[in-house]
Amino acid sequence: QLQLVESGGGLVQPGGSLRLACVHSGFPTDYYAIGWFRQAPGKEREGVSCIMSSGSAANYADSVKGRFTISSDSARNTVYLQMNNLKSEDTAVYYCAADTLLPSGPNWGLSAALYDNWGKGTQVTVSS
Repeated sequence: QLQLVESGGGLVQPGGSLRLACVHSGFPTDYYAIGWFRQAPGKEREGVSCIMSSGSAANYADSVKGRFTISSDSARNTVYLQMNNLKSEDTAVYYCAADTLLPSGPNWGLSAALYDNWGKGTQVTVSS
């Protein structure tokens, strides 16, 4: 049974950093994508970043490029999202998701519609 469990959220001041973790298990294949998404109150869920399970390819939304870094630790079945220089607009519930998809096109992996498997989310609040 596929499971995705997020952790690492919390309250941080603007300019601060957080590292989110997504532990994933039970996926039926060895080649799949893990995506990070976020949803703020009253807004649609948006793609933040994604990475292939092998770590061979990654993608970022324009809003987080240069500030967020995604990485994969295959031995621990964990994908990390390092978030630096956080802004108030980064405040949201962050979800990880997994599905079999290939890196193709400039926005690959950043659409929530591509994923059928989701974690429960972790809250990130950026506030002074």
